[in-house]
Amino acid sequence: MNVAERSIRASADSDLRKRIDALGPWFHNMNLGGVATAPDHFLGDYPASKFKRFARHLPTDLSGKSVLDIGCNAGFYSIEMKRRGAARVVGIDSDERYLAQAQLASQVLGFDDIELRKLDVYDVGAIGERFNLVIFMGVLYHLRHPLLALDLIHEHVAGDLLLFQSMQRGSKHVFDVAPDYEFEETDHFFEADYPKLHFVEHEYAGDWTNWWIPNRGGAEAMLRSAGFAIEKRVEEEVYLCRRGERPFAQWDPGAVYPAREPRA
Repeated sequence: MNVAERSIRASADSDLRKRIDALGPWFHNMNLGGVATAPDHFLGDYPASKFKRFARHLPTDLSGKSVLDIGCNAGFYSIEMKRRGAARVVGIDSDERYLAQAQLASQVLGFDDIELRKLDVYDVGAIGERFNLVIFMGVLYHLRHPLLALDLIHEHVAGDLLLFQSMQRGSKHVFDVAPDYEFEETDHFFEADYPKLHFVEHEYAGDWTNWWIPNRGGAEAMLRSAGFAIEKRVEEEVYLCRRGERPFAQWDPGAVYPAREPRA
């Protein structure tokens, strides 16, 4: 590269740096043609470093497949799925700044056919189609109604696979929950391993959008309750699931349900 070429490259990098900074701060630290979006990220090369730890568990060839990335942020996972040949990738987020970041990143990296939409997770039914793979990473604990979100994903957009991640706090062990308990039985609720959601009334880690943080048992129980069969825990807090039947989800007015004795 001669002096003139180096000058042109430096000018282009400087212009890209300005465009990146204008959209900051970035949570996805991405390499856009040699320019990092968040070079001082507190988690380092994130989310690339995390993705490397479980990438081998995902299909390497997504040719002909469709992907929905819910809470796409700056589009890291949307772009990675295009790298694997996905025919169609739709990224949704409720934050216009994140969508602008995703648009810039996808254009710079040559994936400007990724569809980006401003849409809330509770409105996924408006998309009107199911996807071969739904990505739901790092969103659940930011929601005031997390189980509703999982139910809506199952009902409206999940066609087969779900890649799921949630921050977890509390016990990392899974409690052997009985199918039912008598009304007077309460000891299991005090077990640290029992499925739990920890409610954050104010802030956690300086973020007021952290609302419900499950322990491991709670995260796994919620997935099953929403109708997702866990195929494998591919990495800490990350699950690859397959859409199945939702237990207790349908009320059949013609069925005979066991009577319950009235409580005193």
